[in-house]
Amino acid sequence: MHVSVVVPLYNEEENVPELHRRVKKVLESMACPYEIIYVDDGSSDGTLPLLEQIQSSDRGVVVLSFRRNFGQTAAFAAGFDFARGDVIVTLDGDLQNDPDDIPLLVGAMKENDIVSGWRKRRKDPFLSRRLPSMIANWIISRVTGVALHDYGCSLKAYRRDVVKNLNLYGEMHRFIPAVANWYGVKITEVETNHHPRLRGKSKYGITRTVKVVLDLITVKFLQSFSTKPLQFFGPFGLVSGAAGFLISLYLSIEKVLFGKSIGGRPLLLLGALLIIVGIQFIGMGLLGEMLVRVYHEAQKKPIYVLRKTLGHDV
Repeated sequence: MHVSVVVPLYNEEENVPELHRRVKKVLESMACPYEIIYVDDGSSDGTLPLLEQIQSSDRGVVVLSFRRNFGQTAAFAAGFDFARGDVIVTLDGDLQNDPDDIPLLVGAMKENDIVSGWRKRRKDPFLSRRLPSMIANWIISRVTGVALHDYGCSLKAYRRDVVKNLNLYGEMHRFIPAVANWYGVKITEVETNHHPRLRGKSKYGITRTVKVVLDLITVKFLQSFSTKPLQFFGPFGLVSGAAGFLISLYLSIEKVLFGKSIGGRPLLLLGALLIIVGIQFIGMGLLGEMLVRVYHEAQKKPIYVLRKTLGHDV
């Protein structure tokens, strides 16, 4: 098996027949072994019966059906778990991503571990979709250090060994390049076609922006401090504790040497508060360190990733 195409679907009955026809046509033109994995994310329309009909007549198709709607990240994760291809390609099921771009992404995999699509000429409304996306992509690129023009594009290609090492939660499918960057993978971006939605209803809303922001905080923390939480909380604790100590020292000098009253001064409360907050930050860091050790040691999780080994027989 060479190429696995993973397509999450949620209430896309109007697009399924055309989607399958186009994806199959492209894969057959590539003249390589392939499989198409459709993940029905708890659709309430006729999406699943259509997929079952397609699978019954096409043994190159795998259908995974969720009991309820778990979200796009869960759908991608399920597809990755069942995929057998050396290269795994993902795309949306609304036909806004162009299946004809699949060979372009697969071809770019010869020298890369992840190839991300870039909808440079995006066919979505500017104010409601494109502008927020541009801002989000700029923020994500700066925060994670992995510069991409279009994190939200579902049309991507991955090496199998890259995604098999990832655990996805929340809305983190869009952050796979940033998360995988910790493993030292090589990432590139290629321009892809984008089409307006002709059938069905978009599942994206403004509420997703909030989820993306929260997941971005999680990704940045895991990317930089997943094995050293004390180095994240410690500086805050030290600065806060030191500031509180200096304030308290100043007030003590005022009281002892100059006999001034400090009992009713807000500065006294601020000093005490900063010391307590500093202790809490240090405590959180130490608790995090213990949790990290339990996590890695109990489950034998590695803290490194090998590209290859030479001269060693297992």
